[in-house]
Amino acid sequence: MSGQHVSIEFDTLRTALADVVAIPVTPFAEDGSVDTVTHRALLRRLLDGGVRTLTPNGNTGEFYALTPEERRSLTEITVEEAGDRAAILVGVGHDVPTAVEAARHARATGAHMVMVHQPVHPYVSESGWVDYHRAIAEAVPELGVVPYIRNPLIGGGRLAELGAVCPNVVGVKYAVPDAARFAGFARDAGLDRFVWVAGLAEPYAPAYFASGATGFTSGLVNVSPALSLEMLGALRAGDYPSAMKVWERIRRFEELRAANGSADNVTVVKEALASLGLCRREVRPPSRELPEAERAEVATIAAGWPI
Repeated sequence: MSGQHVSIEFDTLRTALADVVAIPVTPFAEDGSVDTVTHRALLRRLLDGGVRTLTPNGNTGEFYALTPEERRSLTEITVEEAGDRAAILVGVGHDVPTAVEAARHARATGAHMVMVHQPVHPYVSESGWVDYHRAIAEAVPELGVVPYIRNPLIGGGRLAELGAVCPNVVGVKYAVPDAARFAGFARDAGLDRFVWVAGLAEPYAPAYFASGATGFTSGLVNVSPALSLEMLGALRAGDYPSAMKVWERIRRFEELRAANGSADNVTVVKEALASLGLCRREVRPPSRELPEAERAEVATIAAGWPI
């Protein structure tokens, strides 16, 4: 697909990150291929539900189980379906040349930002982390860049270093499960320099918002956009009791996703969608389908949520 990148001021991109940053699932057909028809329908459902920031090729989209051709296709489809209704934050990663190629494809397709997945190399140094992200950011200076941080050994000072040389690094998806560490990291990096996105979704959003986050990622939003947006509204208003009421409603669902080192993180979301007749439940290895004994519980939870 050909496309012309639409220049958007970084301030506009910062606004798009201070929101529910939806991570769409990637539905598969019976033969195991990407079901593009269903994928488009799911994207339209998110857009119609009020979602304004979409991340194709995120972890909930099974990024690491997709081929390069599939990732490119998903980027193109998401940009097409969103039109001017949403900002597009494309997941990129792997080795530097692969990430740069994907970022340039995102730019050519018309996406607005890229989210750089956490490096999977077994030996990650702090200075090497900066070099990795700098190489990607400098390759697409017109795009916003959002590092995805899951490594607690990366210090806030390193992000400040990256931001000083790459003005297009506009936000951070912070996914270390430690609210106190997040608060310190954000202040060491520059609380006002970046948009802070709670990268562990709704369960951590209230605690992270209290320390400076203004957006959160979500896989649950695939199932119930209304609940995710309800939590966002409460957090924006500083109404933490109301936000925690939503937290209580989604608690069990998110506990199932987080169990056993998040083994069923994507699986539970797809099972809920399957129970609603919206897509098939299949996931790709190393994920697995949900055991029969747990499917009914997920279906019951999903049936009780607003659409």
